Amino acid sequence: MTEETPGFDQKSDVPAEAAQPDDAAAQAAGPSTDEAEGPAAPAGDVTEKDQADQGDQAGQLDKEAALTAQLDQTRTALHERTQDLQRLQAEFQNYRRRVDRDRVAVKEVAVANLLTELLPVLDDIGRARDHGELVGGFKSVAESLELVAAKMGLMQFGKEGEPFDPTVHEALMHSYSPDVTETTCVQVLQPGYRIGERTIRPARVGVAEPQPGAQGPGGEEPADEEENGGPDQG
Repeated sequence: MTEETPGFDQKSDVPAEAAQPDDAAAQAAGPSTDEAEGPAAPAGDVTEKDQADQGDQAGQLDKEAALTAQLDQTRTALHERTQDLQRLQAEFQNYRRRVDRDRVAVKEVAVANLLTELLPVLDDIGRARDHGELVGGFKSVAESLELVAAKMGLMQFGKEGEPFDPTVHEALMHSYSPDVTETTCVQVLQPGYRIGERTIRPARVGVAEPQPGAQGPGGEEPADEEENGGPDQG
């Protein structure tokens, strides 16, 4: 039986350094790759990030679509307002032209009414002139009145010897004459007056027609008698 020596601890036959070879190798090799890179991110975190990015892109597309639709609506409204403005402008131009025409017509009617009331006065002035009574101060007043009427557009017409025109002449006397070849004004009883192309009073005249059976110019028989073979032939 072996006796134990007091005062000494029992030691293993294997050295201490060799007792833990794995720990020493692990320390010499340094930290592992997994430990150096840190803990791996869970797979769920990457998926959520992608979904967030996709959501942002979808939101941006929706926003752009909304802006495009709003722009189209604005363009449509602008086109409609432009058409309304053009229509109103055309209506205003037509209204202004119509007002201008009405203004001119009203002015012409007012002037014509005024001058129509003055026609008897002008007739008296004409008769006084024909009889040599237009003298002195009365002559000056009469000429001033005739000048004012002329400035307002009043024109006198109707002369002896001009062809009879029923649109501007009013026949008060009728006769036959061998000196005329057509219906002719041979006497002016009252002169006619017009304003521009508007006749406010026709000329009142006496007319003469060619005498039945009278020879035409150059001693020729009238055409109707030549066609019928003359008065003897019937």
